Amino acid sequence: QAQKEPQNDSTDQTTGSQTKNKAPERAAALQKNVGLFSGTCLIVGTIIGSGIFISPKAVLLYSGAVGPCLLIWAACGVLSILGALCYAELGTTITKSGGDYSYYLEAFHPIVAFLFSWTMVIVLKPSSLAIITLSFAEYVSSPFYPGCSPPIIITKFLAATAILLIVTVNSLSVRLASYVQNFFTTAKLLIIFVIVIAGVVMLAQGKTQNLSNAFEGASTSFGAIGLAFYNGFWAYDGWNQLNFITEELKNPHRNLPLAILIGISLVSVCYVLVNVAYFTVMTPSELLLSPAVAVTFGDRVFYPLSWIVPLFVAFSTFGAANGSCFTAGRLSYVSSREGHMVQILSFISLKHCTPSPAIIFNGLLAICYIIPADIGTLINYFSFAQWGFYGMSALALIVLRFTRKDLHRPVKVPIVLAFLLALVSCYLVLAPIIDKPTIEYLYCSIFIFSGVILYYFFIYRKVKWAQRISRVITTYLQLLMEVVPPEETKT
Repeated sequence: QAQKEPQNDSTDQTTGSQTKNKAPERAAALQKNVGLFSGTCLIVGTIIGSGIFISPKAVLLYSGAVGPCLLIWAACGVLSILGALCYAELGTTITKSGGDYSYYLEAFHPIVAFLFSWTMVIVLKPSSLAIITLSFAEYVSSPFYPGCSPPIIITKFLAATAILLIVTVNSLSVRLASYVQNFFTTAKLLIIFVIVIAGVVMLAQGKTQNLSNAFEGASTSFGAIGLAFYNGFWAYDGWNQLNFITEELKNPHRNLPLAILIGISLVSVCYVLVNVAYFTVMTPSELLLSPAVAVTFGDRVFYPLSWIVPLFVAFSTFGAANGSCFTAGRLSYVSSREGHMVQILSFISLKHCTPSPAIIFNGLLAICYIIPADIGTLINYFSFAQWGFYGMSALALIVLRFTRKDLHRPVKVPIVLAFLLALVSCYLVLAPIIDKPTIEYLYCSIFIFSGVILYYFFIYRKVKWAQRISRVITTYLQLLMEVVPPEETKT
């Protein structure tokens, strides 16, 4: 080992000198390539996946009637905007990538940030990417298997192929990944616009019977209404995605809050109007029985061009997967840069200036999550953790108001909004556990807090054998992938 280290050093020096001779103007750092339009598309594209097209039924099921259903969709949009404003303040105050992770580092003990990255990087981000690409694969393959479900092996192969394609795009270029995101976000907004216009035409033709007496049969149960809000908020999840790439955002003090406000407002309007359109051609009972609401709507309104709906749903899911991969790579990158992940994940491609090791790592984990028969259950049981982290971010904003009064805050929201977000998060953490308490929630909690053991041995104590193994892995992967440490971490 002692003989290998000088060779590695000389190799690095040679690589560095050759790189300087070839492209002295290129810095080993992430570039600010994301503007306001691309940032807005990232937020809209990651929030709107396949849910609004496939199954917006849970809100209707728990609300009990059309009127309360539409009001809950609108209220969730307003509350999401208020909650996202807290992230606008955090993102413009702490202009580091990594989203919640960076805010926890400033407000709390580093172990809190580590537990967040441990849960998100290992479970939530890659499994979410796997589920989205599986949904994409089902829509792409279903036309070839009319009357039956596509074989599982086909959908898994297509999902894995989609992940490899998305990882390749995001590793090659930030601009290319942004163009892909912009295109697919525009495509999903186009089909939403078509559905909304069709709904307006139906209303003009007098198809209002499902919207009359809209509050008849409405649920009066506080618990049921709460669960309706829970499912509505889940559909709006993703308002903090732009905060994960703050360092790559042009003029973040201006573009971050603007993109958040524009993006979530646009999503809110789309969700309400699309639901109105659905009710012009489907009764509440028919909507609840439909396996894919947008497809049923297309069959009744657009025939014989109803095939455009599943096509654009596939576009929508692919765009959501691209956005998920884009932000997940930045979380791994920042966490590694702070010493909370293996060092190679913080390295940047010399040729493309992208955090390619972190992106590839997320993609490989996502492919692993495709292998099990059903990972939907995994996401359902871990979803409470996501809202717990939202509450922690709201608490971080409150803590920083008192402990870091010296920080420049281009955006400063009323602190009552942070308290409101914390209260909503507490409810959304407890609601699924109280409604259906199962042992799986305990397993998820044990997994999250098992990170404390890893933190103690590998980060706090820094056991030597782990450091030696990490050094060897980093050296060989650095040479294989042609990546280097970010410029700001060089000594």
